[in-house]
Amino acid sequence: MFDAKTYVKRRDLLKTQVASGLALFLGNEESPMNYPANTYPFRQDSSFLYFFGLDTPGLAGVIDIDENKEILFGDDIGLEDIIWMGYLPTLKERAVRVGVKQTAPLKDLEGIVQQAVQKGRPIHYLPPYRTDNLLKIHSLLGIPPHEAKARSSLELVKAVIGQRSLKSEEEVAQIEIALKTTYKMYISAMHLAQPGVFEKDIAGRIDGLAIAEGGSTAFPTILSVDGQILHNQSHENRLRKGRLLVVDAGAQSPMHYATDITRTIPVGGKFTARQKEIYEVVLAGQESAIKAIKPGIMYKDIHLQTARIMASGLKAVGLMKGDVDEAVSQGTHALFFPHGLGHMLGLDVHDMENLGENYVGYDESVKRSDQFGLAYLRMAKKLEPGHVMTVEPGIYFIPPLIDKWKAEKKGFPFIAYDKLETYRDFGGIRIEDDVLVTKQAGRVLGRPIPKKPAKVEAAATI
Repeated sequence: MFDAKTYVKRRDLLKTQVASGLALFLGNEESPMNYPANTYPFRQDSSFLYFFGLDTPGLAGVIDIDENKEILFGDDIGLEDIIWMGYLPTLKERAVRVGVKQTAPLKDLEGIVQQAVQKGRPIHYLPPYRTDNLLKIHSLLGIPPHEAKARSSLELVKAVIGQRSLKSEEEVAQIEIALKTTYKMYISAMHLAQPGVFEKDIAGRIDGLAIAEGGSTAFPTILSVDGQILHNQSHENRLRKGRLLVVDAGAQSPMHYATDITRTIPVGGKFTARQKEIYEVVLAGQESAIKAIKPGIMYKDIHLQTARIMASGLKAVGLMKGDVDEAVSQGTHALFFPHGLGHMLGLDVHDMENLGENYVGYDESVKRSDQFGLAYLRMAKKLEPGHVMTVEPGIYFIPPLIDKWKAEKKGFPFIAYDKLETYRDFGGIRIEDDVLVTKQAGRVLGRPIPKKPAKVEAAATI
């Protein structure tokens, strides 16, 4: 964990951003796979980690805005727990490490909350995303589980997003620690992307690297020769020469800061002429987007700029036609690029998505579009120093989507459907890096992972 002063500073800032009452942070519990003693790997709630730093189950934290104090709730473990799980410092000892002076047994949480309720003081909590915390909210506040998310505190949501959005130097350092592992994962994947190898052989190897480096994967690894399926997590295909392997994966540092990188690899180490042509279109879009990043620029504008660059490239290839600006304005490019350019990155791979994407990536100055493709843009608002963004354009050939648009005669002035028919088995290409917004520009984080065609081919050649 960070130094205690970091957590004290974060909590003190929060007290200035919430008017009054109690801010309640519920930590996560163990989650059983099939019976109580056999659990999934524990993952602490990210906002609890941000403000209280402790990475163990059975905890809750209260920040009392009016009385300017914090209380950490939890129970010390007994001998039986020590026998099975090992020694854990006392709650008071752990509280000192994160700068909290007052502790109490977990059973006392309800009394503290109810006392505040009886005095008419507001109880602020973040939208719960786990069933056990829905039930805790019901027990503490009497709020039915189906209403708990809607009745969460928008004031607290906005305050937490305001803080967590801007990464400190020590947070960026954590992301770069995870990127050292991610680099090793991708070099390994490129070496292994050979004909006859199964996707699961590569996925297992790179997931194992994430664990071996002291962390874990930041999200379930996406690795498939069916790259036109954006979040394909099936790993059953056998690689064959001439296919493209899309790998979208990331490591998580021991302190749970995430990375999110994508590379597209030619199986056997050589792009075909047609694959290289489309790859260069995506790469041009990605590199132009990274160059455009600087404070004060709307990320939506960079997304649309990238769409225009890739649409121009597709026009040069002969897959699109007509006026590029008009094609993008009408959303026709989304047949090939149906998702957003990227999202914030931090303690969550889609940082703070559980708090509400429209509060994280949008504000009063920019509202979410309902246009296909653009509607999936997770981050649209102005960039600020301290934002860490993914930049991940892609071009995909999705047969069911092509068939639907063609049947509806959609985009006919801009799409060369006859030539497009010859690309139905192409798959997809995506290229992604993690970029810090500095005071002047964007800085790609981590050791460069090969992405120029010649360098990818060299890394993928035995």
